[in-house]
Amino acid sequence: MTCASCVTRVEKTLKKVDGVESVSVNLATEKVTLSFVPDKTNLNQLVSVVEDAGYILHLPKQNAAEKVDVGTPTPQQKYYSELKKEFTFSLILALPIMVISMISMTEWFMKISPFTMDEINKLLLIATSIIMFTSGKRFFKVAFKLVKNFTADMNTLVAVGTGTAYLYSLIVVLFPDWLPITDASQHIYFDTAATIITLILMGRMFEAKAKSRTGDAIKKLIGLQPKTARVKRDGVESDIPISDVILGEQIVVRPGEKIPVDGIISKGSSSIDESMITGESLPVDKKQNDKVIGGTINKTGSFDFTATAVGKDTVISQIIKLVEEAQGSKAAIQNLADKIASVFVPIVISIAIITFILWIVIGNASFSSAMINFIAVLIIACPCALGLATPTAIMVGTGLGASNGILIKNADSLEKMRSIDTIVFDKTGTITKGEPSVQKIYCKYPFVESEIIQTAASIENKSEHPLGKAIVDYGLKNNHQLSEVSSFTSYTGKGVSAELDGNIYIIGNESLMGDFNISISDMEFAVKETGELGQTPVFFVRNGELISVISIADSIKPEAKESITKLKNEGFNLYLLSGDNDQTAQAIAKQAGIENVISKVLPKQKAEKIRELQLQGKKVAMVGDGINDAPALAMADVGIAMGTGTDIAVETADITLMKGNLNTIHQVIKLSQKTIGTIKQNLFWAFIYNIIGIPIAAFGLLNPMFAAAAMAFSSVSVVSNSLRLKKTKLN
Repeated sequence: MTCASCVTRVEKTLKKVDGVESVSVNLATEKVTLSFVPDKTNLNQLVSVVEDAGYILHLPKQNAAEKVDVGTPTPQQKYYSELKKEFTFSLILALPIMVISMISMTEWFMKISPFTMDEINKLLLIATSIIMFTSGKRFFKVAFKLVKNFTADMNTLVAVGTGTAYLYSLIVVLFPDWLPITDASQHIYFDTAATIITLILMGRMFEAKAKSRTGDAIKKLIGLQPKTARVKRDGVESDIPISDVILGEQIVVRPGEKIPVDGIISKGSSSIDESMITGESLPVDKKQNDKVIGGTINKTGSFDFTATAVGKDTVISQIIKLVEEAQGSKAAIQNLADKIASVFVPIVISIAIITFILWIVIGNASFSSAMINFIAVLIIACPCALGLATPTAIMVGTGLGASNGILIKNADSLEKMRSIDTIVFDKTGTITKGEPSVQKIYCKYPFVESEIIQTAASIENKSEHPLGKAIVDYGLKNNHQLSEVSSFTSYTGKGVSAELDGNIYIIGNESLMGDFNISISDMEFAVKETGELGQTPVFFVRNGELISVISIADSIKPEAKESITKLKNEGFNLYLLSGDNDQTAQAIAKQAGIENVISKVLPKQKAEKIRELQLQGKKVAMVGDGINDAPALAMADVGIAMGTGTDIAVETADITLMKGNLNTIHQVIKLSQKTIGTIKQNLFWAFIYNIIGIPIAAFGLLNPMFAAAAMAFSSVSVVSNSLRLKKTKLN
């Protein structure tokens, strides 16, 4: 495909097929996304229909993860190679055609030339004919097929323009009596036809080269996976192709090697560079039972891991698929360009014909002068730039996002993000770490903190509750040796009890204290202070006496306050959405700097709260990470999932932050602003180019060869402008 008209043509062709339900064609990626009813049509039939319309539909043969091993050139690479050959051949002939055409109009050359003017013209005819029927053949083949279907595109404009100049000149040379002119020998335009074809081929070649660079992010992702994996089978280590790795196999990774597939470390530890997946520059320490991602780089240690995902199920394959889908999708802003493109070529042809007639009738111009203006109008018109304006920027923008750990599912969400004025945050796992930790230990005299925590951690070591784990982690972090306990009992949702060194201990919530008739009045001050801070009090009882209150809370992320402050300064309305009681939610919101709090919200009510904000006229982005956030993520104008969250949240969201870092939200906003800004620049220049260029050509102020050069570089300039996005620093 070469222009926005091609996109419209292919879409209309496929939509006419019985059984095809939806079609979306992308000019930059040269891909079609469609859905159809298998009982009514099939892919082979669609290939045939598209071919009849003048294009070639390539069916996919392998998934993204396997493309690394494929040595054969892609259709895009073949297309670029063909253009390069055709341009080179055309240039070799066009240069002498231009030179001879120019100097043959001088007296001194004709005096020294061994050839007559008639002979020179016939030589030019032969050379131009070779260009027309070799390098120029691609324009006429497509134009002819389109004529049969009563449609037109950029190829039609080029074919009509160059064909008119060539046929007119041919008749002048071979059959001058057929034309209504007296000085026929002075009016041949072989150089015009040859140069236009050469310049347009050059433009398409540069465009194809530039377009290939818009997909660099995908190529980098695809190139991440190693070709082999070292597996342990029957106690023997051997290197096998990555495609042969089986789920559950033990894989060995040595220092400096790439991790072949996803898995969980079963033996050893290391530091791993995950920058190409998460955008995080610092290596991440990994130990036994930690997850590792295929394609990331092992830095220091050696380890064994169990394969948990292979082939298309690995994280990197899913990311590649997601980015490819996003790059192939259309932003709403592109609809304007598509609508204009659908009528653009017929309008241009009409303007060219009117130009020709007016120059003959009103301008009293010669046939050849009117024809040159007719050709100039056809050639200067450029739906190429119009068609590339949006998709090239989307490709580069989504690629830039992927390299910074931001996965964007579709172009529409990137566009919507620019108009967001309200951001709603889930609390647990989004604003907070999602990991409860001990904040403070209140002790009744004469007991001391070290004694309390050593005993409590020893007891809770047998518990599986998150609050119990927080106590154990705190004890281990402070180097306490844990003791063995006896008579351990767990009270579901309330706490535990156990015996240690002849003493009976109870650890739990206020409800458990009530069950054992234990008064908490002696430490009411601790309970009140803990509640005001939005923390959870855990009561510690020895032999029926309350001796300590352990305050536990899910602390906010280190970057939360800084990130929230930035968003507030940028004018966003910020909300905290939580299922916790109002006191706890308000305390966390205060720490983070969020003023609007919606608390006591059940999971099923979260989407309703988002809807209420939307009904107030707000454009809402929802940031969450849990299963219970999925409905709200779907309801929001833009759903943003933390990559550290649950799979269902990630799948539901429009944008995924692989780092799980709140500062990345600023990067998403900046990426959206820069990408949509680039699209608008591209569309502006594409429109202005035609608005100015067509009238200049119609008034006879533009030589067709200059028009061809300008047209060729217009699309290249649009792609180049989109490529500038790659240099954007999102931090």
